[in-house]
This record gives sequence, structure tokens and C-alpha cells, in this order.
Amino acid sequence: MKTTINLAGRILYLSDNPQIMQRQLQGEDCSLAQAEPLRDNISTDEITPVTVMLDYDERLGRFPYVGFKSADTMPIGVDQVRQGGFSVTVAGSRYGKGSSRESSPLAELSAGIRLIVARSFERIYQQNCDNLGILTTTDFGVLDRIAAGEPIYLEEFLEGRDALTQQIIRSGGLLKYSRSLDWSATHRTPALRTTGPKTLVEKIIERHLHAQSPKPEVGVGVFIRADLRFSHDYFTGMCAHLLHQAYGEPASLVDPQSIITFEDHLVLASESVPHIEQNLLPGIRHLVDGHERFSRRYPVRSHGADKQRGGSEGICHALMIERYALPGQVVIGTDSHTPHSGALGCLAFGVGASDMTHSWHTGHVRCKVPETLRIEVSGELAEGVMAKDLVLHLLRLDFIRQGKAIGCVFEFGGSAVRQMSVDERATLTNMVAELGGMTGIVEPDDQVVAFLRERRGVEVQLEPWMCSDPDAVYRDVLQIDASQVSVMLAAPGDPGNGVAISDVAGPVRVDIAYGGSCTAGKRSDFDAYHEVIQWAQANGIVQASHTRFFLQFGTADVHDYCRDQGYLETFRQAGVQLIMPGCGACANCGPGQSTSADQVTVSAINRNFPGRSGPGSVWLASPYTVAASALAGSLTSFAQLQSGHAVAG
Repeated sequence: MKTTINLAGRILYLSDNPQIMQRQLQGEDCSLAQAEPLRDNISTDEITPVTVMLDYDERLGRFPYVGFKSADTMPIGVDQVRQGGFSVTVAGSRYGKGSSRESSPLAELSAGIRLIVARSFERIYQQNCDNLGILTTTDFGVLDRIAAGEPIYLEEFLEGRDALTQQIIRSGGLLKYSRSLDWSATHRTPALRTTGPKTLVEKIIERHLHAQSPKPEVGVGVFIRADLRFSHDYFTGMCAHLLHQAYGEPASLVDPQSIITFEDHLVLASESVPHIEQNLLPGIRHLVDGHERFSRRYPVRSHGADKQRGGSEGICHALMIERYALPGQVVIGTDSHTPHSGALGCLAFGVGASDMTHSWHTGHVRCKVPETLRIEVSGELAEGVMAKDLVLHLLRLDFIRQGKAIGCVFEFGGSAVRQMSVDERATLTNMVAELGGMTGIVEPDDQVVAFLRERRGVEVQLEPWMCSDPDAVYRDVLQIDASQVSVMLAAPGDPGNGVAISDVAGPVRVDIAYGGSCTAGKRSDFDAYHEVIQWAQANGIVQASHTRFFLQFGTADVHDYCRDQGYLETFRQAGVQLIMPGCGACANCGPGQSTSADQVTVSAINRNFPGRSGPGSVWLASPYTVAASALAGSLTSFAQLQSGHAVAG
């Protein structure tokens, strides 16, 4: 017997036409034809900006889409979705890109949204919807039927979904489904079940497969054992809230010593302009209290604020690679940039709060066996071209822009990648979140062995299976000639707005230059910042007076490295404002954020979605380019600065 879905509310089209948005919010119902063009690439930063993510329950229902941008306007205010009686949201392609924050679908659900129709969805966002009980579809034909009052059946939203996801949707969410299962087999390791050539990720999945999972073929939903599970201060409280709701209080945790909590995203909030001016610090305290209660109550590992030096011990992704992750492991975190650890040759991917809660209690995480996309980068990168430039180059390829890599593993290889340091490889895997992939990975090699020995004092013996087989099956192989990758930028609004710096028309004045974050706060990044500044000092070039230059360390260890190398004094002489570890301006929560719409930032962070680092516009660039631009006062590469071709903005 089919299950009827109640979708009696109104349909909200997220249009790129501000007039259409206003008409809908004023009570007029519109059609799809009237609403076109729909907005593409709506990020979770727009669905729930960080400044509204101060709760982890139904109170979020006041805020969906308050950061949504239609043309040059932000038409949706607090409570308007709930008061408007909407039950269906409609958008364009790549809906829900960006952060793994489950706050976004929870806000939609709490405001009355029961179905989201889009041309395509980002993996984590759609999985979070499944976990919470929001239905999703790419079938726009359902809209006319809803408008006509025809019955809509649950079974229609199961088509094309794997068997495990179908069961979760039928149950009304992951945690409801999980309570119906017997997890007593959690610690049993199954025998390897498949033959034939495999990719590295397929091998890792098979070695971590739950004993009762089906054969791990591409597209099949399975549960896999997670070696390491981490959460940060935005979401630990939400995970704990869901944990106690689902499993009682106190709840049992599987292997709590492999659960790690990080106070990093909010640790610089007291220096954040919007959080101070909008009196948001009490809300921040609420989130941090939830994080700290869980970290104290259960025997998990915890990295907190650095009370003596300020900031935190380190950003979660960076500390995971510096302290915990090992080749061949499965690492999950409540952040879309968890793939950072893929640089060590492990399967690392971001999850929402429900998936993390489930993993705490069962030791396992849901995973659809992914296709792998091979990125073969041959030759050598030109001098002054970094891994960040390579990512921005990939982001502007039609293959990526058309969403053909959504949900894939990006397996980076080739001579150019083998020559990269582990720090630089981490930039590649970290930004797979922007490329739309599930994760990124680099086969572990002698560079990884040396990194673990020198950074962590750990001796690792790589096992023969820790590589893809020569005849492994890939979804596709992208061949990149490293010598053809130039110094890149991403124009404001989206990391996919890639443009070679040599093609930027006219000088672009820079008000803020920001180097840091998990993506660009590593040792190799600070080597680049220092190289540019030291060259400038030797050649009598001083920082442009109208540009503020910020450098933020990814971890305390990176700060100490810079101190031991003598970099800190060079930075201070150049007038750089140094920031201790924390997510800071990258999450619009600390020094370096813009404070007005007319400000222009060049930043080495990973995202430049509207509002991501304040109201101003953000250009993405490599550490070399950020430092050169800070000195020139306009968008400038290091080579342009050296040649004297930099033009002040």
C-alpha cells in the first residue's frame, strides 16, 4: 500500500528575480515559468548564515534563507518562510553546496518545509535531508501535481536511491532507522567480499565494512566502521542533543577514545564584528556550553581554547592530520573539509550531525560506495603556482561546473602530485568540498612516511594494498598538464568563478588580504607568505597603506614552526596582524572579516560564497598571491610584483 505525503502548503521558488521573491513573500503564488531563472549554487551559508546558527533545535525554524541572495538583494527575512505557509522549496542546480551543517535542513524542516525540488543536490546536504526526514527530488513534474492537489506518494521519492537510503527515508530518518537494527556485530571484521581490480577507496571501504552490510559495489549504501570521529563547537551540542533524544541519557558510546572534539570555529568570536554588534556572543556561549558539556561528560579526547596564547590548539582538519589520521583509515567529521586528511591516504569525509550521532553510538557511519574520478596531473607546476591554483583551475572546468563530479572521490595522482609536500596535497583534498566530491585522496608514499615521522614521531609501514590497482575502474580520468596551470583567482560569489590573474581586467583594489584557515594555514603556506614578504623587504617594497594584512595559523604547531624559523619577526616588521589558530574570518567569526559591502578581500580560504567572510566581496587566491596583493594593494601575483608590473588599486 502506498504512503501519501501531506504537502498542503505553498511552493517557494528561490528565484534570481527579486520581484518574484517579493511577490511570493507577500502571499502571491507563482509558477515555475514565472520564477525562472532559479538560483543555482545556493550554499548552506545562504540557507543558514553562521550568525543565525546559535541553536541546535526547532528554534532554527525562524531563519531559513535569510542569507539567500536574489540578484543583489537578500529578500527573505526572519520568520518569513514559516509565516508564509510554505511546505515546498524549489531551486536550481547544486543546491546545498558548501558546509556540512545540518542546521540548514533542520531550519527548513522546522519552518515547515517537507520537500525540496532542485535540478541537483550536493551529497552531504541531501544526506542530511534524508537523515532528518525532508524529502528531495530532481523531478520538477511533481510541482504541477502538487499545485493541482493530486496525491503524492512517498514511493516516488525512493526512485534512484540505494536500498539503505530507501529504508532510512521510509523510517523517517537515520536515527529512527538505526534504533531498529541490531548493532551487536559492530566489532566483527568481515572477510573481503569482492574480487577484481579496486581503487584505494574501494579497498578501504571493504576493510571497514559492517558484517551485515551488502556487497560493496558502486552505488550501494553500506555502513562502515569509522576509525576516527570528530566534531567541532558548532555541532557537538547538536550531536549530543540528538544522541540523548535517540538513545537516552547517558548514552553508550563505541570506543570513546576515537572520538575527538575541537573548540575551533567559535574561539575567536569575541573579536568578530557582527557577533559583537548584533549581541550574538550569548548565543555563541550557548553552543560552546553544549560542546563543553559533552566533552566533559564522556571520556572522549578534546582540544580546547588556548587560554595562554589565545585562539585554539588548532583547526580540527589541520590537527587531525598533525595528530591522528593514518593511511588506510576511515575518518569522519562534522565539517565538509574533513577530506583534508585524505592527503595521508585515508578515506576522510564530512557528515552531518545525525550521521555523527549515529557513529558515536554504533561505531559506524553510512556511506554510499562512490565512484572515483582520477585527476592525473603530469609534468611540473610553474614557479609560483601552488596547489590552490590547481584547485581553482579544476573548479572552472566544464566537467566540474556541470556537476559531473558530485559525490565522487577525487583521486589525485601523477608526477606533479607526487612532487607536492603533504601540506600541499592537503590543499587539494581539503577543497574537494568545493569541487562537489565526497572526498579526495592521494595514495600514501614515502612523502607520507616522512611526514608522519618528522611531524608526529610515528613510524608507519605502508602496506601493499594501500594503492589503486593498475586496472581499477574510474568514472573518468581528467588529464591535467601542470605546466599549463597558471596563477589563478576565483572571482567573488563562488569558488567556481575561476580566472587566470593575467586575465583580470584593470587593477582591482584590495582592502583586506587574509592568509590562513585550514586550507592555507599550514607550514608550507607560511613558507610562501614569508618568501614574498622577505623578498619585498629586501627590495624596499612596503605594504600598501590602504590594505590590512592578516595571517592566521592553522595550529599552534604551525605558530611554533614560524617562531623557530624566525618568520614571526619578519611578519611583524611588515605590519602583518598575526592571529592565533581558529576558523576566524573564514567562518565570518573573527579578525580579517569585511565589515561593509564595498570592501574587497583577497583570501587564501576555501570559499567565497556571499556573506562567507562578511558583507564585502572575496577573491580566492593562493598564499603567494595573497601576500603579493597585500603588498601591492591590488590583485597581484608574486611574479607580477617581482617584475614591477603590479599596479596599485
